[in-house]
Amino acid sequence: MDFKRATDRLMPAVTLSDLSAELGMSDATVRQARLDPDSRSYRNPPAGWQRAVAKLARKRGGELVKLAEELEGA
Repeated sequence: MDFKRATDRLMPAVTLSDLSAELGMSDATVRQARLDPDSRSYRNPPAGWQRAVAKLARKRGGELVKLAEELEGA
């Protein structure tokens, strides 16, 4: 694996759209739930948001572990 390919796999992050899809909400609603609670546009996060964020974190973490293993085995 070359440097570009390895760093291309390293760089992506979870996007707002990824989180919105996992939560079953619109991007705008998730964006509002991420605002400071004192903001007039703030919306409460949905019930169960912790599970959705944990799922995305585990998926991304697994991708990074796999990349590290491939690089260390190369």
